[in-house]
Amino acid sequence: MSRLYLRLFTLLALPFVLLMASALAQAVAPASGMVVSGHKDATQAGIDILTAGGNAFDAAAATTLALGVVEPGSSGLGGGGFFLLYIAKEKRYVMIDARETSPQLAGHGEVYQSRSSINGPQSAGVPGIAAGVDHLVSQYGKLKRGQITQAAIALANSGFEVSPRLQGMLNWRAKAFNETARRIFLNTSVIKQPALADTLRRFAKAGAEEFYRGETAGRLVADMKRDGGLIREADLASYRVIEREPVVFDYQDFHFVSAALPSSGGLTLAHLFEQLKDDDLKSLSEADRTHLLIESMKRAYRDRNQHLGDADFVQIPSDYLDASRLQALRKSIDMHQSTSSTLLKGLAEPAGNGTDTTHFSIIDAEGNMVSATLSINYGFGSAYVSPSTGILLNDEMDDFATQVGKANAYGLVQGASNAVVPGKRMLSSMTPSFVIGPNRTLIVGTPGGSRIISMVLLASVGFMLDEQTPAEWVDAPRFHHQFLPDVVQHEQGAFSPEVAKALQQRGHHLKAMNRQYGNMHAIMWQRETGELTGIADHRGEGVAVSVTR
Repeated sequence: MSRLYLRLFTLLALPFVLLMASALAQAVAPASGMVVSGHKDATQAGIDILTAGGNAFDAAAATTLALGVVEPGSSGLGGGGFFLLYIAKEKRYVMIDARETSPQLAGHGEVYQSRSSINGPQSAGVPGIAAGVDHLVSQYGKLKRGQITQAAIALANSGFEVSPRLQGMLNWRAKAFNETARRIFLNTSVIKQPALADTLRRFAKAGAEEFYRGETAGRLVADMKRDGGLIREADLASYRVIEREPVVFDYQDFHFVSAALPSSGGLTLAHLFEQLKDDDLKSLSEADRTHLLIESMKRAYRDRNQHLGDADFVQIPSDYLDASRLQALRKSIDMHQSTSSTLLKGLAEPAGNGTDTTHFSIIDAEGNMVSATLSINYGFGSAYVSPSTGILLNDEMDDFATQVGKANAYGLVQGASNAVVPGKRMLSSMTPSFVIGPNRTLIVGTPGGSRIISMVLLASVGFMLDEQTPAEWVDAPRFHHQFLPDVVQHEQGAFSPEVAKALQQRGHHLKAMNRQYGNMHAIMWQRETGELTGIADHRGEGVAVSVTR
């Protein structure tokens, strides 16, 4: 999206931002602080920080670092992510963009015609998590960096037990590991990472400056040069975290704040809900509602895949969120018949990104909120651990169209808007979001690759309709359509026999997945009473914990 269009979008959204901030400012303060993440040790790291007097941003930094140790298959110092913040005292929303960038040596993707963008150090983008965490602490936190890093250092040094979920991921990716990764992760019930602990200690003392321009940077680049990686000193030294205006939009009585480019999540949600703005979803039968959501997804993902990319490098059509255009798309939906994707002009296949990501949600007693989604892309990223730093590197270069028109790791083909350019940030589907209703606020997000956006959509609909408990709409089996392939992917049990039959009669091709997907972690704040409800997805091993004032 051009900078001009971003400014116009922000100005148009300003009344909604002010209205939402006013609603939150008038709310009853949360009854306690709360952390919901994908691992008990990471949740506890955040809770300990809140208990010690830190705010939600301190807790987010500690939770991020701890997750990078105990969920090595999903995030870490070698990856990136997006942090969506609400700063209560300023009544302000901001997104911290800590997404990875393309190394200079990646050129325009030529290197991936002969080398893997999935496995090995050459598949790694320049990591952003260290910069993101340091920015959180220095700009918005209350505690010192040394205190924030304590839990992660202890977990890396003393170790943690391998859970059944992590063991399954290890079994899946073991063959791709380099020697250092094999030595750390395999044939053990307790994973210890002493080199990573040392890196975290250096980070605790000197922060991002040390990571990107100090000893850690020198060690990492030396490993890259020896083992065939593309990251060099200049790539690390030039990395910067970016504060971006979130995507903000209104849907009936609800207001959304979500991730901006290079996340495609916020714009795609805005696209979806603009299509649906005149529909009364609550009054529709389950079959009609499901059909309408599927058809809306199909059209939104088509536009997402064709047009979106890093806004600092590509021009997004000025009418991308034009109400008249999106209402025309809505009118093209036949409620009695599925529209074949072949009739919707677009790319041959959709863009995808990593399924092995992580998400956490945090709120403190002052009303500060964080929704953060972090990733290293594929399970265990590049499967390469830097021997001298203990950092497991991402393989986010595969989130680019490394070869435009060619399939990536997920068999998905991407457009030129997401082509590799040195210094560019790859498009993402990570969708950390806040949904603010008349009396309730939802902090939400999930891992799940290209299905992230549809999962946040379904959870938001569940929250707005209020027909089930929060746990029920987080745990409910999910469905997804991403334009092409022209199938409705769904978890087992997503549709009753009657609804499945009705969808098939309308021409939908249903494809049951052989496993569950997603790992949503959400918090619901009842603003009239201050009550908090934490929801950890039953698909994972996460927990929700609160701390009293």
